[in-house]
Formats: sequence, C-alpha cells, structure tokens
Amino acid sequence: MKSNSVSQAVVAPYAEALMSLAQEQNNLDEIAKDVRLIGNTLSDSVELSQLFASPLIGANVKKGVIEGVFGSQVSTVTKSFLLLLVDRKRIAFLSDIVNEFKSLLRVIDQVALAEITSALKLSRPQEDTICDRVKAMTKAKSVELVVTINPELIGGVIIKVGSQVVDASIRGQLRRLKSSLAAGV
Repeated sequence: MKSNSVSQAVVAPYAEALMSLAQEQNNLDEIAKDVRLIGNTLSDSVELSQLFASPLIGANVKKGVIEGVFGSQVSTVTKSFLLLLVDRKRIAFLSDIVNEFKSLLRVIDQVALAEITSALKLSRPQEDTICDRVKAMTKAKSVELVVTINPELIGGVIIKVGSQVVDASIRGQLRRLKSSLAAGV
C-alpha cells in the first residue's frame, strides 16, 4: 500500500511537468483530451491498471501495451510521457497522475469539482440547479459534477466542493435529529 504523501510527492511533479510542457507547446487542449482518454481507459480496464502496477511485468511489455492501446490515439508528446513513466518506473502512478493533471486543468479553466452523493439518479434540471448553486458558491466559470448513487441516504443529496460539505440527505437530517434529542435528554 502506497503512502499518500509519498504518492503525492511522486504524482504532483509529473502532472505539473506534463501541464508545463503542454502550456509551453501551446497544445494544452490536445494533451488534456489525451489525459481524459487515458483516465477513461484506466477506469474501464482494471486489467490495464494492474498490468501497469505490477513490478513483475517488464518495461518492454508495458511499452508495447502503451503502443498498442494508446499509440495512434494520443499525441506524440503524451505517448513520450507515458514511455518516460515506464522508464522511470512511475507508470504504476498513472491513474493518480491523470487525476492530478485534471485537478490542475480545473484550476486553469476555473472549473469547480462538485462530488454529489444522491439516493436516486438526479434529473437534468436537478443537476443544473446544483451547478448553478456551486457556481455561485465558488465563483467558478463552470462546474464538473461527479455523481454517486447511495440508496442508504434514503433521500436528498450530499454535496462536497473542496473542503465544504453540504449534507441535505434524509439520513443526515435523521442523524442530526438523533443528536439533538440525545443532547436534550
């Protein structure tokens, strides 16, 4: 198990270096598109993530997989970056590097990340309302929603933006009611 601080000490410099390179070469949009593709591919394929994380699989095999999976789909800069990660034995951190790069991109683009936990799937108007409230709260230009369904909430939503959490779930209301009743007895 990787320590979070050790992981961040490895992840941040690589994400920042890729961001800096993208900005220097004026191809941030292309590299951002590549990074999203890589992130989606890793999310969809547990096997690919396990292959990259395995110390038993050689660098040549990992480079071959990168060439086969991403070779024609990503820019030469992005592919070179992936191959560098293999050479430096940092490819196991690829998913974390992708997430850190996306975080840096959100800062540049003034996009707020709102993590929503809901008891039920949200309708489009509900998502729009949450986006509008988060924009007002954060002064961001736009909002990226990450929605998770958790039926244990019974109803309502929990909204997390940065370190701020708004618990408007029925489970949270019941928990607060229980605490106030226990304190009053």
